[in-house]
Amino acid sequence: MDAVAAKPIGASFSSSEGNHAAYRGLTPQTTAFDIDGVVADTMRLFISIARESFQIDHLRHEDITSYNLEDCLDLKPEIIVAVIEQIIAGTHTPPLHPMAGCCASLARFGQDGHTIRFVTARPEAGVIRDWLENNLPLARRQIEVVATGSFEAKAHVLKDAGVHYFVEDRLETCFLLSRAAITPILFAQPWNRYPHPFREVASWEEIASMMAP
Repeated sequence: MDAVAAKPIGASFSSSEGNHAAYRGLTPQTTAFDIDGVVADTMRLFISIARESFQIDHLRHEDITSYNLEDCLDLKPEIIVAVIEQIIAGTHTPPLHPMAGCCASLARFGQDGHTIRFVTARPEAGVIRDWLENNLPLARRQIEVVATGSFEAKAHVLKDAGVHYFVEDRLETCFLLSRAAITPILFAQPWNRYPHPFREVASWEEIASMMAP
């Protein structure tokens, strides 16, 4: 992606901001969520692991300006790989926290016992599913997790499930979903501050405002 001037979180690049009505009927039947960077505050966990396991204490959340961490962090590739391996395996000591506001919003989304869908590019669902069950105010049977193993496979999984809207933090994935006629909602993060045509949100309170009554 070509380099462009970044915008702060909450300053949307979307050209469709005036069309909020199209997004005010999000339902569990037609909506799904990414996990890392949307429900789970995974990049802050990355920073905590780097500090605890490798004594790297200069990293800040706003330093992560690319989803490809080697492009934006002055760290040895083997350290990046080692930290990510801890995250995927769930062997880290620092806790992985939910994103602010997501628990209350998802409790509301599942208040009638509906299944809430989560689709992740992680290679397997077990570790992150356990985390969701332990951290979200939802019954175990309400949590559906699909691990696709790749960003590119998300569109196929979502279409098969009848999902129309997907909340995602990786901008490149939003473009892939859009081409597959799935409407992405971009969760603003420092690593997705590039021009795009999509609706974006800067908080879970904004997502909640788009949920059907």
